[in-house]
Amino acid sequence: MITLHRLGHNAEPFHLNPDLIITVEANPDTVVTLVSGTKIVVAEPAERVIAAIRSYRIDVLAGAMDKRRQEAPSVTGLAARRAAQGSLRAVDSDDEPRPTA
Repeated sequence: MITLHRLGHNAEPFHLNPDLIITVEANPDTVVTLVSGTKIVVAEPAERVIAAIRSYRIDVLAGAMDKRRQEAPSVTGLAARRAAQGSLRAVDSDDEPRPTA
């Protein structure tokens, strides 16, 4: 969630799921349009809203990548082990073995 303030209500922040945002416009006030069609006029400049969205998504993706690294064995490590055991073979798109040089 990102924290924003409605225009004229700076003392009352609200939290918004950035996945619901379709557009952020600055004309001259910042208008956030949601997937439902609702428009919210916020006190933050458009650049700050966009930066908050970007930061939120970076945090989500970083968390997912960290979790993936912790839970899954390394694909390259698995491939290296199989290659060392001789269980990998080169294949074409029709899944027939192709000659190796």
